[in-house]
Amino acid sequence: MANILFRSQRLRSYLLPSTLLPNALRFPTSLTISPKQAIRVLVTGAAGQTGHALVPMIARGAMLGPDQPVILHLLDNPQTIEVLDALRMELVDAAFPLLKGVVATSDLFRACTDVNIVVMLWGFLRKDGMDRREMISKNVSLHKAQASAIEKHAAPNCKVLVVANPANTNALIFKEFAPSIAEKNVTCLTRLEHNRVLGQIAQRLYVHVSDVKNVIIWGNHSSSQYPDANHATVTTATGERPVRELVSNDQWLKGEFITTMQQPGATIIKARKLVSAFSEASAVCDHIRDWILGTPKDTWVSMGVYSDGSYGIPASLIYSFPVTCNGGEWSIVQGLEIDGFSRAKMDATTNDLISERALAYSCLN
Repeated sequence: MANILFRSQRLRSYLLPSTLLPNALRFPTSLTISPKQAIRVLVTGAAGQTGHALVPMIARGAMLGPDQPVILHLLDNPQTIEVLDALRMELVDAAFPLLKGVVATSDLFRACTDVNIVVMLWGFLRKDGMDRREMISKNVSLHKAQASAIEKHAAPNCKVLVVANPANTNALIFKEFAPSIAEKNVTCLTRLEHNRVLGQIAQRLYVHVSDVKNVIIWGNHSSSQYPDANHATVTTATGERPVRELVSNDQWLKGEFITTMQQPGATIIKARKLVSAFSEASAVCDHIRDWILGTPKDTWVSMGVYSDGSYGIPASLIYSFPVTCNGGEWSIVQGLEIDGFSRAKMDATTNDLISERALAYSCLN
């Protein structure tokens, strides 16, 4: 597929190439810009269900704020170019005030030119009869091509969010082939599970979801991930109270709660026969918005980021941690108490990631 992408020259756009504009009208190529200037956002795999849900959210301001203009770059394979062009036409018809241009293309280099933010929805899913190594091998090939193009053609300080599974390992593969992109600028999505935990706790306690905060998703975006409510709180009329105290059922928190959260979207997929595209798209917007604009005071979110050794997690793994964000940078929350139960769960998902990383690296050669 990568070779097809490089050969394809089809491009649809209602945006003049920046090379044809006078210097004063050229769009910026860095996130260190006035928020009133347009930011270019690339969505790969944009013709899929999640892409179709995501791009109007970005155009409406859900990702970067209600006063931030955007230019959307939409990339997918040549077989979906008509679907991609239909999406472009829908965006034009919607007349979003913040949307300053759309580039819809199957050409990888053109899609990556001058982009400030990349959302990588594109990946190979495991199919019936496909073993795990084959699935990861296909992702290595695809992410190698994407990473090389983004490194060469994206704007300086470009920020990358990997969504396609296996998300943590795909993010590692991306970084392997884009060595000049800073580790701090490569993350993977675990915000959907973070949001799902907030919703499940809110339903359990009959409170509004906005009153629940500081849950954690530790580790791999897989069935081994560990949803942790030990440090979560609920805002009540008398102040903040621990979730564990309000739930008052450790058996549920250590059992059904975890196993339900470790099957991401399974219930929705069974009911719809389709992926949970809307909630995933919303989580992507939440992830990028908090990363760029900052997290609320005294609140953390879950992001898959490069480990620095915090909480005993080996460095060089991309692991989901609790983080706070400020000024476009994330920081791992430090000093949280980890009990024996949590330690075992965190170690289990660590071992899952190490195994997955070894399999991916074996496919690099």
